[in-house]
Amino acid sequence: MLNSALELLQTSSLGQTVRSAGYLYAALETFHVLGIGLLIGSIFAIDLRLLGLGRQSVSVTSAMRHLLPVSYFGFITAFITGVALLSAQATMIAASGAAPWKFWLLVAAGANALAFHFGAGRGMAQWGEASMPPFFARVAALLSISAWTGVTFAGQMLPYT
Repeated sequence: MLNSALELLQTSSLGQTVRSAGYLYAALETFHVLGIGLLIGSIFAIDLRLLGLGRQSVSVTSAMRHLLPVSYFGFITAFITGVALLSAQATMIAASGAAPWKFWLLVAAGANALAFHFGAGRGMAQWGEASMPPFFARVAALLSISAWTGVTFAGQMLPYT
């Protein structure tokens, strides 16, 4: 079933366009990298603040308020361009040994973000201005940094495995 979906994506008009339109693949890859930079850069800044870095300068609440919109924009950009890039060579990319790692690490990063927002993050009104967030918020930050580092590494390994 997965192979059928990948083949359908690859043979779609999107896949055919990305493969055949001159510099489109390079442009998509450029915007994909920029989206990843916005996404992971803003997430890492939030995670580092959750771990206590910069606690004298900015509150967690302020960091989240300013950086979450950037991470959302980066995610949307990376997702749209990632699907377009995948459409060009979906079956070949999926056959890479790094593909399942990237997929499951993306799932883990998303699950961790949801767990934070519906778990430790729900109490941020009480601790968001404190210099050191609670233990579970710091654990979520470490898991986030680990998962997004793994996603980035696995993405870079796609052509090599």
